[in-house]
Amino acid sequence: MFDKILIANRGEIALRVVRACREMGIRSVAVHSTADADAMHVRMADETICIGPAPSADSYLNVAAVMSACEVTGAQAIHPGYGFLSENARFVQAVEDHGLTFIGPSAKHISMMGDKITAKETAATLGIPVVPGSEGGVNSVEDAKKIGRDFGYPVIVKATAGGGGRGMKVAADEAGMERAYQTARSEAKAAFGNDEVYIEKYLQRPRHIEIQVFGDGQGGGVHLGERDCSLQRRHQKVFEEAPGPSISPESRAEIGAICANAIAKMGYRGAGTIEFLYEDGEFYFIEMNTRLQVEHPVTEAIFGVDLVREQIRVAAGLPLSFSQDALQINGHAIEVRINAEKLPNFSPSPGTITQYHAPGGLGVRIDSALYDGYRIPPYYDSLIGKLIVHGRDRTEALARLNRALGELIVDGIDTTVPLFHALLQERDIHTGAYNIHWLEKWLEAGGLER
Repeated sequence: MFDKILIANRGEIALRVVRACREMGIRSVAVHSTADADAMHVRMADETICIGPAPSADSYLNVAAVMSACEVTGAQAIHPGYGFLSENARFVQAVEDHGLTFIGPSAKHISMMGDKITAKETAATLGIPVVPGSEGGVNSVEDAKKIGRDFGYPVIVKATAGGGGRGMKVAADEAGMERAYQTARSEAKAAFGNDEVYIEKYLQRPRHIEIQVFGDGQGGGVHLGERDCSLQRRHQKVFEEAPGPSISPESRAEIGAICANAIAKMGYRGAGTIEFLYEDGEFYFIEMNTRLQVEHPVTEAIFGVDLVREQIRVAAGLPLSFSQDALQINGHAIEVRINAEKLPNFSPSPGTITQYHAPGGLGVRIDSALYDGYRIPPYYDSLIGKLIVHGRDRTEALARLNRALGELIVDGIDTTVPLFHALLQERDIHTGAYNIHWLEKWLEAGGLER
């Protein structure tokens, strides 16, 4: 087992890893930018080291600075959290070339799943159901229009190197294809430096279902059920739950086995998430995230496992601490993402926290790095906390979420907490009758003003 782990991240996920390390008796090293000198993960870690100025490119994304911090502190392994360098294959290769351990999958698997076309081809080879679409990249508007005619409109044009909703445009008919194609390519070039795109059939009312998988890197793998992440704004998740209210035990077992077998065949190491669109009882692969997800706590809640601890154990060469048969769902869990944003436009709202009170009680967990007097910097993602609740069933979890939101106090800035108060008044939320378009339509219809 490692003696010391460097955490190449910030905020609540860095703090999450610090806590796991402490429980395992492992010393933690927190890297930070000048803007994060007073951050909670810096205060809580055993050692800290500044790796650059506020901009991410000069600090948290600076591979040389992160590697130097490892050398200076004597850390043996790096936990990337999510975002930043977590899915950067070149960084992983640099870590391995320096004789250190990356707490996550291999550079090979990150590269394989980071390219959307290669990922889709790999998924199909492994027996994972995929969305009908183009074979490889599409290099002209004429080819794009032909594919649209072949599969039938609407279709969606996607960036090969895409993510987070960038480089994705829907063509409702042939007349709209040229604009969708050119816009997607332009966005992809600006965001990823790669303007290659591909085309898929656009599903009308799907849910976003993701399967949590875990591999030991030695040919073994398990799944930990699904999460429903269908409540999204601009392809960004805001509300996640497990198990999914639309998934039957039979469907869960079937798709879970397919995913677990796939990562076992790959020889995949660590945590991963295989994501699907789900419509009319059918699963369609869209991508695989080769890292820990923001919403991992809901899976931890219903299975009673520590996924960060498991990441560390597997990276150290130890076997999985649980078998598939031992993984039994207990109750229902929901997570809401609390962002420093001003409604109704969701504009960033950095500033100083004048008062903070975290909710508590049975079945309530909050992952946050906030504290009274903390100044939220304007340089990073607006996520400031995740409120997770667990109940015996979905009805109890929703009631617990309502109670916990009422206890939460974050003063000094605007947050997205009012969004969740409003959502909990909606019948569709209580019945689980929503899809990936529901939240956007609700917002457009003035749901926040009701």
